[in-house]
Amino acid sequence: MRFRYAGPGDAERIARLHADSWRRHYRGAFPDSYLDGDIHEERLTVWTERLTPPTSDQSTTVAELDGELVGFVHTIFDEDPTWGALLDNLHVTFSLKRGGVGSRLMSESARVVLARPQHSGLHLWVLEQNTAARAFYAARGGTEVEWVADDPVPGGGAVPAFRVAWPDPSVLLVD
Repeated sequence: MRFRYAGPGDAERIARLHADSWRRHYRGAFPDSYLDGDIHEERLTVWTERLTPPTSDQSTTVAELDGELVGFVHTIFDEDPTWGALLDNLHVTFSLKRGGVGSRLMSESARVVLARPQHSGLHLWVLEQNTAARAFYAARGGTEVEWVADDPVPGGGAVPAFRVAWPDPSVLLVD
């Protein structure tokens, strides 16, 4: 497994994995019309904008196995004055779930936060219905610190979500 910073040439592969992950895991939370539509093109636009050109206020790391993109994590620095950096996206190829890729990507997110001159905590938002992800984050030391009833979702509407926080991201570091 190889981990590296993403660049503009990764937008297509990231968008493909992102769309597949949302279709698999967000059914019932995001509108079906959105998930069944051209979500790949919409995600491609998002990732092209995020990665072209790369900026200093965010970081995207990809995981590759035998040259194939199998996961990614996107971190936005200083997103919240209380909770710090936002782990905005974490997605792993479905066939590699529970294989350690997600833990390694979270570790990479923690590393980039801790490498900053004024490092901070790390947090993310997880849909209430996503019990597998909530258990994953809890097993990695995350604490559900806030609940919102109406977190807006792409495609329209809103769903309940939890903010999960790591005041000290070093607890996420793995070798």
